[in-house]
Amino acid sequence: MNAVAAEVLAPSPSINPEFKTAQREQTSLLAPLERVCLNWLARNMPPWVKPDHLTLLGLVAMLMAAVCYALARWWPASLLIVNICLAINWFGDSLDGTLARARNKQRPRYGFYVDHIIDAFGILFVICGLAMSGYMSWVIALAVLVTYFLLSIDVYLATYTIGTFRLSFYKFSPTELRIVLAIGNIRAMLHPTTRALGDQHLFFDVGAVVAIAMMAIIVVVSVIRNTIVLYRAEKV
Repeated sequence: MNAVAAEVLAPSPSINPEFKTAQREQTSLLAPLERVCLNWLARNMPPWVKPDHLTLLGLVAMLMAAVCYALARWWPASLLIVNICLAINWFGDSLDGTLARARNKQRPRYGFYVDHIIDAFGILFVICGLAMSGYMSWVIALAVLVTYFLLSIDVYLATYTIGTFRLSFYKFSPTELRIVLAIGNIRAMLHPTTRALGDQHLFFDVGAVVAIAMMAIIVVVSVIRNTIVLYRAEKV
């Protein structure tokens, strides 16, 4: 406990004054429509609403989604409430940065760090809630988390070393993933299992295995590409 207190009370690390904002790369299917919606919302947002309020709203929505997933073990209809939470999370998580840019109140280092550490906790909450629901097995849930965090680490390292922040892969971004998850929630509520490889399995287990395979391929391809780019840039 004393070590933790000492760490908290230790002098803050110095901030590099030469920080340069990474170039954002967003090529998802819904990106053009999403951009129009977010810009409209930012222009019409009440002045008292701050980007930090939206960031906090997104985190609370993910926490509530996790709680509703856990409740689905006894009350399957709570999966529909999860979908509402996903929509609220999109609103808060996607709009906070747009609102900051629209008002010229950008804090790129603070925003990048806080947004993505909150995203990490958010996905942890949701996947653990899904496993607690009984609609996904704990082993599969753990594999999803490990693969997702590997992908996130690759994205953040590439942002720092290459200077490009990729928000989407192969036309998919968190927005599309929320929609796929919402559709999956409805399917799982109506039919929790599905037939695969000649046997019955949890629907979310089958979907998660497919997602794990796709994320793993993306990680491997991205790591190879980024390594080649950096090797060529700093070849000696």
